[in-house]
Amino acid sequence: MNLTVAQDQKYEGKDSWEWSVWIEGSDDDLDQIQEVTYKLHPSFPKPLRTTDDRSTKFKLESEGWGVFPIKVKVLLKNKEVVKLKHDLKLFYPDGTACDE
Repeated sequence: MNLTVAQDQKYEGKDSWEWSVWIEGSDDDLDQIQEVTYKLHPSFPKPLRTTDDRSTKFKLESEGWGVFPIKVKVLLKNKEVVKLKHDLKLFYPDGTACDE
């Protein structure tokens, strides 16, 4: 099984971004997932977010102003757990990275 976390981000102005993360893998691997829990920075309301939506590749959409590591717990249908980590990256329109 080869699962990774992918992301997208869009600068909204005033040091704010809309962003999303999801699980990438083969269709067979994604079909084995029961649910995915994302652990966001503790400053988020409800920092633990769980999704079981296979049709979106278990996508989480959010917004914020800074970068942080996201811990990801993938629960498989056979009850095994796969732990992943993703460092959220945000960029200004000129390509400069947000480093906060």
